[in-house]
Amino acid sequence: MSLFDLFKKKQVELTEEQLKWNKMWDLWTEGEVESPYAELMTYQGEINNGGHSQYFFNIENNDDLDKEMSALENILSDKLIDNLHRAYKAHLILEENEDDENAEEIIEQCDDMFYENEEEINNKLQEYAYKIQL
Repeated sequence: MSLFDLFKKKQVELTEEQLKWNKMWDLWTEGEVESPYAELMTYQGEINNGGHSQYFFNIENNDDLDKEMSALENILSDKLIDNLHRAYKAHLILEENEDDENAEEIIEQCDDMFYENEEEINNKLQEYAYKIQL
């Protein structure tokens, strides 16, 4: 029997919590997650794929950044809201001067602050996912 056959035989069943988490991300992909959770999911995904710089760049080019940030202000803790605003100020400086080392350092610090507090975001998303009907 091949390793693949053994793997197929031993199917792992997901818990209800895991199924709801996966369903939440499916709904997000389909644009069916309510605000501010949709914006929080976008924020988390963008930061994890390229930091605040990528988040601001992609949202400015594809969506309404003011609306996105306003939604985040309704769900993030004060510490993470301050971090978001600090990152945005640094982003604006970098738009004017790509070589501003201080602004680059601030963006990196803001990314680090996000990662240090990502559990808070995951907890909010888990609370939302828990309410999803399967």
